[in-house]
Amino acid sequence: MAQTIHGREGITLPEPPAVAATPVADDYFGTKIGDGYRWLEDAKSTATRDFIDAQNAYTARYLKQARIRAQVVDDLDGLENVTETGAPRERANSYFFVKRLAGEQQFSIYVRHGWTGKDERLIDPAALSRDANTSVHIEDVSRDGTLLAYGVKSGGADESSIHVFNVTAGKTLEDELPSGRYFSVEFAPDGASLYYSRNNKQGTLLYQHILGTRVSQDSLIFGREFRGEPLGGNDLFSGVVTDDGRYLVVEIGRGVPARRVDIVYRDLTKPGSPFDVLVWGLDSRFSAIYAKGAWYVKTDYQAPKGRILKADPGVLPDAWKTIVPEGSDAIDEWSIVGGKIYVNRLKDVKTETTAYTLAGKEAGKVEHDGIGSSSVVGERTTDRYGYFSFASFIEPPTLYRLDTATGKREVFFKPKIEFDSSQYELKQVFFKSKDGTTVPMFIAGKKGLKRDGTERLLMTGYGGFNLSILPAWNPEYAWWMEQGGWFALPNLRGGGEYGENWHKQGMFEKKQNVFDDWFAAAEYLIANKYTSPEHFAITGRSNGGLLMGAAITQRPELFSAVLCGYPLLDMLRFQKFLVGGYWTTEYGSAANEKQFPYLLKYSPYQNVKAGTVYPAVMFFTGDSDTRVDPLHARKMTALLQPASTSGRPILLHYSLSGGHSAGVSVDQKIQDDADQLTFLWTETGQASARK
Repeated sequence: MAQTIHGREGITLPEPPAVAATPVADDYFGTKIGDGYRWLEDAKSTATRDFIDAQNAYTARYLKQARIRAQVVDDLDGLENVTETGAPRERANSYFFVKRLAGEQQFSIYVRHGWTGKDERLIDPAALSRDANTSVHIEDVSRDGTLLAYGVKSGGADESSIHVFNVTAGKTLEDELPSGRYFSVEFAPDGASLYYSRNNKQGTLLYQHILGTRVSQDSLIFGREFRGEPLGGNDLFSGVVTDDGRYLVVEIGRGVPARRVDIVYRDLTKPGSPFDVLVWGLDSRFSAIYAKGAWYVKTDYQAPKGRILKADPGVLPDAWKTIVPEGSDAIDEWSIVGGKIYVNRLKDVKTETTAYTLAGKEAGKVEHDGIGSSSVVGERTTDRYGYFSFASFIEPPTLYRLDTATGKREVFFKPKIEFDSSQYELKQVFFKSKDGTTVPMFIAGKKGLKRDGTERLLMTGYGGFNLSILPAWNPEYAWWMEQGGWFALPNLRGGGEYGENWHKQGMFEKKQNVFDDWFAAAEYLIANKYTSPEHFAITGRSNGGLLMGAAITQRPELFSAVLCGYPLLDMLRFQKFLVGGYWTTEYGSAANEKQFPYLLKYSPYQNVKAGTVYPAVMFFTGDSDTRVDPLHARKMTALLQPASTSGRPILLHYSLSGGHSAGVSVDQKIQDDADQLTFLWTETGQASARK
C-alpha cells in the first residue's frame, strides 16, 4: 500500500519517486561496504538526469502547497534586493570597488576618481551575458590605476575567466586567461604583465603573462617542484607582489586547511633570479607581509593561538623577533596598513581589534559597537586609509574608512535594509559538551520572545577547517527572527575560534567531538525551553552539510526539519571527486587503513538505517557546485527516502544553475532562500492531521 507523506501545515505528498538500487560493494581492508546508488555518481547519465528531474518535480509539488512561500519571497526582497558596496582599492587617487544597485541582479565594478568624485561603472555583467547568473569581481588594479584585472564566472562555480580592462581607454583588452580555478592574479609593478596561479588536478602553477601576447606563450614562474621537492595536486599557492613592488611572494599551503605553509620569494629587481626561502619544511602555518623593508609573519608555530614575528630570511623562526606575542585570545586576522599592524583577536568569538607599531608597541584600538564581528582593516601597507566592516546577526554590515594616522573612522557605506535592529537582542551563552568541554553559543531573537518550548528555533553550525564562524549578517536568519523565531549558532570544535588546539579537537579521529558539541547545544536549547524537538530546525552547508548528515543519522529525534546544503555525506569516497582530495588534511581518507574505521563510524551515507523515524529533510545542491560534488546529495536522497518511516518529506532541491560559491543573481538567490525558509518554517509548524 502506498504511503502518504505528510508535511506540516497540511501539506501532503505521494510516495517519493521510485529509485532503483543497484548494489555494488567495495572491500576496505577486509570490510565489505555496499552501495546501492553508485550509479548516481555519474551526473551526465540519462538515468541520473531523469532522477534529478523527478526529484525536482516532487520538491516543486511540495513547495506549491506551502502557503507561506509567497510571503517569504516578498519579505526577502526587502532584505536582499538592496544597494550594496564593497571595500574600495585606492590606486593613484582612484578608488575601485564593486557595487550593486537595488533592482540589479549582480555587482558591477566601479571607479571613483578622487575621494569626492562620481562613481563610474566600468564593468557591467549584464552587458557581458544574458545569463543573470554571470558575475564579475576585481582581481587586481595596476599601481597607476590605468588597468583593471577582473574575473567573470557563471553561477556558483569556483572557476572564472580573467580579463584586463584599460580604464583610460574604456575598453577590455584582448588578453584573456581561460576559465579555471585561480588562486591569485596580480599585475607586475610596471603593469606590463600579470602573475597568476591556476590550479588543476596536476597541481598549482604560477605563470607570467605579458600583456599583448598569447596565453600559450606565458612563462612558468613557479610550480611542479622546488629544490628537488615535488609539488603535488594538494599543494595550493598564490603569487603576491609586495606593496613596494620589490618581491614576488609565494605562499604554499599543503592541503585544505593547510597543515603546513611554506613561503618563498623572488627579488623582481633581479630578473630571472631564483626564489629564496623565508620559511620551509615546518608543520605550521605562516603568512607574510613585507613592509618598510622588513618581513612580518603571523604564525601558529609554537603558538597555537597565533603570534606575529619579524622574520629574518635564512634563519629559523625560533630566532625571529616577537612583535605581537601569543595571548589568551586567538588571532583571527591581521594586516599592515599605514605602517601599523592591525590584529583582530577573538574574545570568546567576538572581534577585538588592536593596532600596533611595527616595533610591537600598542597603538590604540579600533572600537566596535557591541557583540559582532569585524573584518580586518584592509588596504596596502603604504596607504594612510584602510577599510573594515562590522556586522552581527541583528546588525547589517556597515563599511568604515579608518584614518590610520589619527584613528578616526567614518562610514563609507551603510545599506538601507528593512530591518529594525533595536527590536532584537543578541546574547552569548556557554554550555558543556559530552566530554565536559565548555562551548560558546550565540542566541538571537526579538526582545521579549517567550521561552516555553513552543517557539520555532533555527540553529546553524560548521565546526571545521580552522574557520571561525562569527556573528555575521544573513538575510535568511533575519527573516526567521522577524517571524518570531529564535536563532542560534554554537561555535563547535574544529573551527578556529580558540586557536589551533580548538581546531585539532575536531579533526580526523576527533571529528565526533564536533557532532557531540552540536547535540549538546540542541539539548541546552531544549532544556532551557527556547524550543522543543517538534519546532527545531537546523541548517548547514558544505562541511556544515556533513554536520547535518550526522544530525540526521545520529540524533534524528532532536530535530524536526533539516536543510542540508552542498553537503559532504559519503565520507568513504569524497576524496575521489572534484577537489575532495584537498580535504584529506582535515578528515583523513578511507584509503588509509588507520583512518577508514573512524570515517565509516560517522559517515552519514553509510549510517542510514532502514526503518528509522527521520526528520523532514531538504538536500540542497546544484550542477554548478564544482567544489563539493552534488553526487553526495543525490545518493543520500535516494537512500534516505525509502529508509525513513516517519512519513515526513525527504526532498532534493537541485539547481541547474547554482553552485557552491556566491554568484547567482539576486532574483535566483531570493527564490532559493525562499524555498529553504519555506521548508524549514513549514516543517517546524503544526503537524498535519492524518486520516
